[in-house]
Amino acid sequence: MSIRVAPHHTTRYSFDRAVNLWPHEVRLRPAAHSRTPILSYSLSVTPAGHFLNWQQDPFGNWVARLVFPEKAEALEITVDLLADMTVINPFDFFIDEAAENFPFVYPDGLKRQLGPYREADPATPLRADWLAR
Repeated sequence: MSIRVAPHHTTRYSFDRAVNLWPHEVRLRPAAHSRTPILSYSLSVTPAGHFLNWQQDPFGNWVARLVFPEKAEALEITVDLLADMTVINPFDFFIDEAAENFPFVYPDGLKRQLGPYREADPATPLRADWLAR
C-alpha cells in the first residue's frame, strides 16, 4: 500500500480598491513527465471572469496563463492535488554500451544535441586552484 498526499496551496491578494490584474503565469501543476502518479488536480481562480490557457514551457512543465479583463479587489489562486507516493527505484534504467566505460565518446548526432549541456563555465580562481591540485 502506498502513501497518498494531498497538498493544498492558496495564494490570496486583497487590494483596498479595484485594480487592473495583469496577466499571470501559474506554475503549480506537476509536469507531465513526473514519475509520481497524480490522481487528481484542480486549479481554481477568482475573480471568475478570467481567461485560462494551459501551455507548456520548453522543458515540458505546465504553465497556466491567466488574463483578467476586469478590475478586481482581490485575487485568489488555489491548487489541490492528490499524489500517490509510490516507491520508485531511481536506478531502474539501462546504461548504453557506449557509455559503460569512462571516458566515453558521444556519437556525432547526440554530441550536437547535448552541446549546450556540455559547455563549462570558466573556472573561478578557487576552482582552478583546486583542479590544478
